[in-house]
Amino acid sequence: MPTRAHSRTPVVVVTGASQGIGAAIARAFSAEVPGVRLALVARSPANLACVARSCASLGAKAEVFPCDVSNEAAVAEMEGAVRRRFGAVDVLVNNAGKYFGAPLLATSAADFDRTLAANLRSLFLVTKAFAPAMVRRRRGDIFNMGSIAGLIAYPGGSAYTAAKFGVAGLSKAMRAEFKDKGVRVCCVHPGATISPSWKGSGVPPRRMMPAEDVARAFIAVYKMTRRTVVEEIVLRPQLGDL
Repeated sequence: MPTRAHSRTPVVVVTGASQGIGAAIARAFSAEVPGVRLALVARSPANLACVARSCASLGAKAEVFPCDVSNEAAVAEMEGAVRRRFGAVDVLVNNAGKYFGAPLLATSAADFDRTLAANLRSLFLVTKAFAPAMVRRRRGDIFNMGSIAGLIAYPGGSAYTAAKFGVAGLSKAMRAEFKDKGVRVCCVHPGATISPSWKGSGVPPRRMMPAEDVARAFIAVYKMTRRTVVEEIVLRPQLGDL
């Protein structure tokens, strides 16, 4: 159980925290929110441990919770472990996801299912696990990682586009259901960002956003008064329309 000394420090769960934007979000909370307690979730224990060390060096209390967030039983087990370690969760960042690019006619049913599981089913399962306690306490913040691909369809990414359009729609439904229960919901739609997802894309870094800039948007929204919610954020590289 959390100690009395930690009773006023927020607990933040970040999925997909082992690299890229997720790791940047974890570090941003560590640097900007004094005493923050982080539950870092992803499939790679080694990468999570590295991120946890960097967060600890910034003053956070960071613990790792390896989990496949597309697996319902694994998510339930992870939620219980987080609750036993930290108590109630204040902020949930649904960042886990995976890019898959292929034309529709070259996409197998298995590829389609895996892409939806990684990007949409995971968000549904993790929210179902952590949101009930927020609703009971009538306070919480949920961030869902969307994408420009969830706002504008493009060729060669049918499964990923479908998943991210699903994230946008699910976020709107969550906002409608939770707005009178003290739980804020924000969907973030970043464009091209320097991260492993864009490795090998051929897009030069100068045409992409730093992951740290995307992370700062989360902090800015979180720090607003409880009277205000930012429902959606669209972030695009200054040079280009990716």
